Parts: sequence; C-alpha cells; structure tokens
Amino acid sequence: MKSSSNCFYVLRLIPQQDPYEELVLWLKNNDIKAATIISAVGSFSKVSLRLADAKESQHFAGPFEVVSLSGTLSPEGLHLHVALADKEGTLLGGHLKQGSRIQTTLELVLLELKDLSFRREFDAQTGFLELLVVNK
Repeated sequence: MKSSSNCFYVLRLIPQQDPYEELVLWLKNNDIKAATIISAVGSFSKVSLRLADAKESQHFAGPFEVVSLSGTLSPEGLHLHVALADKEGTLLGGHLKQGSRIQTTLELVLLELKDLSFRREFDAQTGFLELLVVNK
C-alpha cells in the first residue's frame, strides 16, 4: 500500500527474534534509507534497555507487553523508544537495544519515507549519534 511516494510495510516477528537486529536486517534487505514505526503490538520475554542518562544497557526478564514502540530507522542506526508493562501492569521504558527477545509476537507497521534519507551524526553536545534528515 502506498501513500504518495511513501510505502507502508507490515512485519510480524516471532518468538526468540531480536527486534533490533531484525529491523537492521529489514532495512538492509530492502535498501531503505529512512523509516519510522507507525504501530507496534506484542510481547517480550526479555528486554535490553538503555535507561535515561545511562551509557550502558540493562537487561530485564519478562514477560512484558508492548504498550508503545516508536522510533526512527536508518542504515546508520536505529533510535527506538519502548514502553512495556509487566504482569502487574508496572511500566518500564527506555531505548530498545540489541539483546531483547520476542515472547509471542511483535506486529509492526512501518512507514518508509522515500523522499528522505536518515543519517546519524555525532553531536558533541549530547554525546550521541543524532538524526540528520537529508532530502533525496
């Protein structure tokens, strides 16, 4: 399904897949230069997060339900934020990193932005690779 020059994709990830790694592979295999997550529902058996103001990832054992997952995707890196609920409904969130695993499914609706290219550039002020948007 296409909207102007943009293109929507629907992916379903399965148990034990790492969503970060699968999205990197999806970008590469489809030669996508700029995309964003429109919708995400599913669950995690474990999750690797970089929390606010932290430099290193922390690992948490699930199960967790995905409350929200958003982000920008580029061949130079992903910037993903996730909010998760545990079995008591307590929320946990942060930057989704490599090392997470799907429990039952992760259904993603993605939007490729065909007129743009997302790049990552080091920002001395933040200390991180930050988004640079380039018109094709």
